[in-house]
Amino acid sequence: MKPTLLVLAAGMGSRYGALKQMDGVGPNNESILDYSIYDAKRAGFGKVVFVIRKDFAEAFEKINNSERYNMPVEYVYQSLDKLPEGFNVPEGRVKPWGTAHAVLMAKDNIKEPFAVINADDFYGKEAYEVMAKYLTECEGKHGAYSMVAYKLKNTLSDFGTVSRGVCTKDREDCLQTIVERTSIAKTADGAEYEENGQKHKLDTDALVSMNFFGFTPDFFKYTEDGFTAFLKGDAMTNLKAEYFIPFVVNQLLQNKTAKMKVLSSDAAWFGVTYKEDKPDVMNKILKLIDKGTYPNQLW
Repeated sequence: MKPTLLVLAAGMGSRYGALKQMDGVGPNNESILDYSIYDAKRAGFGKVVFVIRKDFAEAFEKINNSERYNMPVEYVYQSLDKLPEGFNVPEGRVKPWGTAHAVLMAKDNIKEPFAVINADDFYGKEAYEVMAKYLTECEGKHGAYSMVAYKLKNTLSDFGTVSRGVCTKDREDCLQTIVERTSIAKTADGAEYEENGQKHKLDTDALVSMNFFGFTPDFFKYTEDGFTAFLKGDAMTNLKAEYFIPFVVNQLLQNKTAKMKVLSSDAAWFGVTYKEDKPDVMNKILKLIDKGTYPNQLW
């Protein structure tokens, strides 16, 4: 069975608008998402499941569908009120519940190994190839997870701060820890992040997660159980608390329920975190077209 691609396209916390993943960056107005689906399809993924919000579902589904991509496409919907029985949305809560909650929306749609990506991140052809190969070998397994890592220096923006999952791995290239760092900024001599009002330096060669993960289907059950525990914590009073994929991964690694292989490739990551990033992204795609990595027109 071919692996599935789960695309987080709900516009969660985006500075550049909930629909930026449909913004044209290619010569024929192709979006970053178009290139992601193109890469995934030729790498061997068999189906795409989009996690989107109801308030822009009509516009999104009109463009991103099975007819356009010539492969099966399904949609699931993330909303604040999709909570376990016994829980209600706290008064004043407007922030989405986070990436792990978004993944949970697809638990009834995916029964095979799957990859998770952000809709507005360009991960590179080679990244999809190594992920598809690994997931294909994980059919029928449990706790066999994976991720594609990138160097921090290749994921920063010149126009503002970013959030990244900073990773460490062991000698067997398995993930040891992944720590979500927010407000990471370029500096004259590297990079730094801010936490509790204090600034801390970061190694720009550090490996970071860009939310390109591979999972076996058991991940849904672990994530569901963890989300209930998360809600029983301070999530009902902290209106900005989010349930991130790295939180779930860290817990499973610590209790040895799963292992996560850190996959390497020559892929380059880029994205439009801020609108000022767009011209650079467009130039990079044109260079890839000139190299023959992509046709001038995808579909």
